[in-house]
Amino acid sequence: MTKNHSLKLTAAAAIGALAFAGSAHAQSAITLYGVLDAGIAYVHNAQGPNGRNQSSLFKLGSGNTYGNRWGLRGKEDLGGGLATIFQLENGFNIATGTLGQGSREFGRKAIVGLTSTSFGTVTLGRQYDPVVDVVQPLTEDAYFGGTFATPGDLDNYDNSLRVNNSVKYISPLFAGFQFEALYAFGGVAGSTGNGQTFSFGGVYSNGPLGLAAAYFHANGGNTLTNGLRGWSSTSDTLFNTAINSGFGSARSIQIVRAAAQYAFGPFTTGISYSNTQYGDDAFSAFRTTAKFNTGAAFFNYRPTAAVLVGLGYNYTSLTGPASAHYNQVNAGLDYALSKRTSLYALTGYQRASGTTLSQTGALVPAVASIGSYGVNSGTNTQWLTTVGIRAKF
Repeated sequence: MTKNHSLKLTAAAAIGALAFAGSAHAQSAITLYGVLDAGIAYVHNAQGPNGRNQSSLFKLGSGNTYGNRWGLRGKEDLGGGLATIFQLENGFNIATGTLGQGSREFGRKAIVGLTSTSFGTVTLGRQYDPVVDVVQPLTEDAYFGGTFATPGDLDNYDNSLRVNNSVKYISPLFAGFQFEALYAFGGVAGSTGNGQTFSFGGVYSNGPLGLAAAYFHANGGNTLTNGLRGWSSTSDTLFNTAINSGFGSARSIQIVRAAAQYAFGPFTTGISYSNTQYGDDAFSAFRTTAKFNTGAAFFNYRPTAAVLVGLGYNYTSLTGPASAHYNQVNAGLDYALSKRTSLYALTGYQRASGTTLSQTGALVPAVASIGSYGVNSGTNTQWLTTVGIRAKF
């Protein structure tokens, strides 16, 4: 969903350079693009070896504002307003050079499809769901990345999950309104719903105002280990930090998200809400649906074309098998050295209270973990500061 400055090659040149076979249509093109984002981070209250809390952590952070990637986008004009499109996008950790998204070669996206100026777009493959497509661009994630996200990214605020085996339809734009729908095939013979994912949403844009809402549902599959479900859905897992790892045996994930954004002069402000439910059954480590309700707000100021300053607040509550509350505040500064290169500074503070579940289903004290940064604190507070550089091509 981010806008990348791209290096555009003619199809014939790109095909030759990449050893692709075949001839190029006169109006076809392939675009090579990417983002490199790295920074030095200080985390106060980070969990050390064997679960012990350590007071300070210094690390080289990867993808602090934009996920590191390189990709290829292609389009072939078929005439009559119809075109073939494809996109392959690789994600990686710039600090180590290793692949991201479960070590997939094209873990961020891999799609092919058809687009029509009259009838919309259909794509097949591994891709983002409509919640990410329509709601995320109206949140602070679109400006400063995942440190502003919901604690543990429990509602996919920072697109921690993609959807495999999926078909997605995107409508044309009608008077400022656009609609999307996605379905992913579970692929289990005799059990259509096993591992399936479906999602739909819409966005309305009119000048400075943007409004969006979407729904997401994923079935967790029936892969069991010692009587408990291990997530085997067509969607990736969200259970990646101490915020929600205790619900990894969930029968399903259901997310409802909505957001509004308004721009006036050098200012942009926005609010969002999400309701996330992790369903239970006999193969879950918990016996009551876990419900997370999250409200967030942000305010940005751009004093010059090169400078962006942002503030954000996020409140999350857990009810059901446990009761926890998370308050998080963030600030960010982005300075553009050029159209392609920026320096940034991010900071955040989170305080947790109440109880949540451990991976065995036991009640444990809630601990802090800022946004989608992925560092557990081992205690109920955490502070994070990052300075870095981002380059696009």
